[in-house]
Amino acid sequence: MSNPALALVMLGIFIFIIMLGFPIAFTLMALGVAFGYYAYFQVDQAFFDNRVFYLLTQNTWSVLSNDVLVAVPLFLFMGYVIERSNILDRLFYSLQVALRHIPGSMAVAALVTCALFATATGIVGAVVTLMGLLAFPAMLKAGYDQRLSSGVICAGGTLGILIPPSIMLIVYSATSAVSVVKLYASAILPGFLLAGLYILYVIAVVTINPRLAPKLPKEEADVPWGRVLLLLAQAFVPLAILILAVLGSILFGLATPTEAAAVGALGSMVLAAAYGALTWGRLQEAVYLTARTSAMVCFLFIGSWTFSSVFSYLGGEGLIKEIVLGMNLNTITFLLLSQLIIFLLGWPLEWSEIIIIFVPIFLPLLAHFNVDPLFFGILVALNLQTSFLTPPMAMSAYYLKGIAPPHIQLWTIFKGCFPFLSMVFVTMAAIYVFPQLVFWLPDLFYGVR
Repeated sequence: MSNPALALVMLGIFIFIIMLGFPIAFTLMALGVAFGYYAYFQVDQAFFDNRVFYLLTQNTWSVLSNDVLVAVPLFLFMGYVIERSNILDRLFYSLQVALRHIPGSMAVAALVTCALFATATGIVGAVVTLMGLLAFPAMLKAGYDQRLSSGVICAGGTLGILIPPSIMLIVYSATSAVSVVKLYASAILPGFLLAGLYILYVIAVVTINPRLAPKLPKEEADVPWGRVLLLLAQAFVPLAILILAVLGSILFGLATPTEAAAVGALGSMVLAAAYGALTWGRLQEAVYLTARTSAMVCFLFIGSWTFSSVFSYLGGEGLIKEIVLGMNLNTITFLLLSQLIIFLLGWPLEWSEIIIIFVPIFLPLLAHFNVDPLFFGILVALNLQTSFLTPPMAMSAYYLKGIAPPHIQLWTIFKGCFPFLSMVFVTMAAIYVFPQLVFWLPDLFYGVR
């Protein structure tokens, strides 16, 4: 068997093993070392003198010394502290009251809360779970349609994958060597375009069929504007200031992403203390969750870089490139094919595995098809929204089902996700047609790409 064919066998074994449920990071390392030992094997060489062991230790050092990845635990800590600061219930209620005259006001308030909270945390499971506990029962109690309510929570909770400061974009930056700052600038317009389409969809369907979202009772809707402004000042403004300070300092070049993340982490603790929610137990829990998630990301990088190095050395990357180039694709068909593959990979895999393992396979092909890695990264981030909303492995739906009332069926949640899934495809189409949605802010802030 030729080395390129062996590389494809290596990839096939990996996909088969992860389907069985084995830990992905350690599967990558094991396969990388096993196949790498064969690839680098030399006769009359001591067992531990094989270069694959040097490769593994070198990749470990590269990951642990990567400046870009330092921002990951800091943003995670910021998100976990805010998640536990009891701000979400205040934020949702203040927005619900402020938007009370809009059709489907509670669903719109839930989407705005999800977008803002996802921006602060970037942790999909946390946003869906917390909003599922807070807003979902409130919407059901108010008579909202089960499918509409489910779709709002699931779709809104996934926005943290795309809207800065997205952890996914940091990981993509480390994988592709694209500037995190430019990625953040590029993601702002597509992210808020998608959130805006979600909101417009809710308003439109409720306007057409008001039974989907009954109006609030008069006693709940009759709130003085002074009270509304006070609620917003207490819940919305502090979090918005923290987010704008973090993102603004990054986008305007006042701080690196790592420095801004450190300020955000400190700001989250100040905010939690102001709300009386900064306890020793909550701080310990936030530190533990941050360490666990950061370790997972680091192990994934170590495993994937070892795996991909051996895969490339065996000729697998070159074989895939040869196959793709032999298909005589143009730029659009290449983008459609790559996004279709990523869409399908989103069914069995999480975003981290797709970004770290499979996206690097496409990166060497971008120059041939004249595709900017910045543009490709935003398309991937949008595409990965679908992995959380598409059966059979729609993780947002499973997060919501785990805390929803027993009478809410999983298929009901799936059906609620489908209309919002179509909004993701509309946004992706808009990016294809109007690429300046991606490039305008980076060009405005940082000049020529």
